[in-house]
Amino acid sequence: MGWTNTSVAAALLLLLLNAVTGANAQIPKLKVDLQSPASIKSAAKVVAANLMTYYRGDEPGQTPGILPGPPPGGDYYWWQAGAMWGTIIDYWYYTGDDTYNKEAIRSIVFQAEAPQNAFMPVNWTASLGNDDQAFWGMAAMSAAEVNFPNPAEDEPQYLALAQAVFNTQASRWETQHCNGGLRWQIPQHNGGYNYKNTIANVCFLNIAARLARYTSNDTYAQWAERTWDWSEGVGYIKPDFNIIDGAHVEANCTDLNPVQWSANAAILIHGAAIMYNYTKGEERWKRRVAGLLNRTVEHFFPDGIMVERPCELEDRVQCNVDQHSFKGYMHRALANVAIVAPFTRNDIVKVLRTSTTGAASSCLQDGTCGFRWNINDYDGDRNRGPAGQQMSALAALSTLLLDQDHVNKGPLTNSTGGTSLGDPTAGSNIREIEPLAPITTGDRGGAAIVTVIVLVSFVGSLGWMVGPWAES
Repeated sequence: MGWTNTSVAAALLLLLLNAVTGANAQIPKLKVDLQSPASIKSAAKVVAANLMTYYRGDEPGQTPGILPGPPPGGDYYWWQAGAMWGTIIDYWYYTGDDTYNKEAIRSIVFQAEAPQNAFMPVNWTASLGNDDQAFWGMAAMSAAEVNFPNPAEDEPQYLALAQAVFNTQASRWETQHCNGGLRWQIPQHNGGYNYKNTIANVCFLNIAARLARYTSNDTYAQWAERTWDWSEGVGYIKPDFNIIDGAHVEANCTDLNPVQWSANAAILIHGAAIMYNYTKGEERWKRRVAGLLNRTVEHFFPDGIMVERPCELEDRVQCNVDQHSFKGYMHRALANVAIVAPFTRNDIVKVLRTSTTGAASSCLQDGTCGFRWNINDYDGDRNRGPAGQQMSALAALSTLLLDQDHVNKGPLTNSTGGTSLGDPTAGSNIREIEPLAPITTGDRGGAAIVTVIVLVSFVGSLGWMVGPWAES
């Protein structure tokens, strides 16, 4: 199989590094001074090159934009490539390295899939969830917020792509079961269609909040409010700010699955911080951000280093391919929170630094990084999709560069220099978008009523231990 463009650049760098130590020699650890921006950028470049060796979409006969998969044809489901390009966009934003920009642009446009351009490719219908679609939408939103180089004028633009994701998902909000919320899966025949999971809903909240801030259109903010109120009312957001996994429609979302994944907390705190910023410091959003941050650090950062608690156990790692990438989403989210909610900055920078120290200690000189960050060594974990380990380490290194002038100005909007063009009606040609009804006290109170009859089914939750992240 031939190597071209992105792959060859990454591979040549790795070959050069391997040649230094010899084919049979043990590869030394990655050297990085976390007090030096130049050193961080250099180390991140090596890790990024390693990550991109797993990408084959730029090779002849391969599909642009995706990582090898889905199983059994490869380790990765479609959504994780969207997360990878989001990581690469942030990598460029923090480091200035544009090595992978052209492929990122091509991939996002290709996977949006014309003519709908809403990240709903026909080839991925069998595993297409609202969360899968949203990870691509969040990548597009990130591109708009950082002025990532725009696609050609005759191609779909980032803001419009994010709006298409929002519109298609808003049309799927249904109140027949659980008084609201999004289901996990989009097609009714997909396994998991009967599950209303937290990740689908917090991704929707995240996109809505960011669209509100970028466009100054309060309709998006109302949807973010509605989604928070529903998630809190149904019991997915706990009073102590534990964020659980979801529940089934047959039980009217009362069979709560108590597993806490870091991705849920990360994407939610990012969205909440955007709402804090959008509302100019509204007290309830400040309280939510502070509560989420305190609980997130306490739960997922023991000793200041991130651990994926449900599956990264002291005696074994039982995380699947998807879960191996979660640490990166947390680091990327917290860096954004530190910028848009400045009262959190000192606490976040402190934990990002200690956690990135752990991440860097897991990496070898050739940019191969492990999953466990708290053992001060490379753990040899190359199972379950090594691209996830690389994404996480790259995100950790990149976001430690948040103390730069262009980063401190915050995510751009269409009134502060954002250049991406939007289309408020994007996605409406896929499914009729109902007019946005005003949010009433019934929307909030109805969700709260559901919690009165909550009965946690521990047997069921154990069965869903890897829940919506068990596609692989």
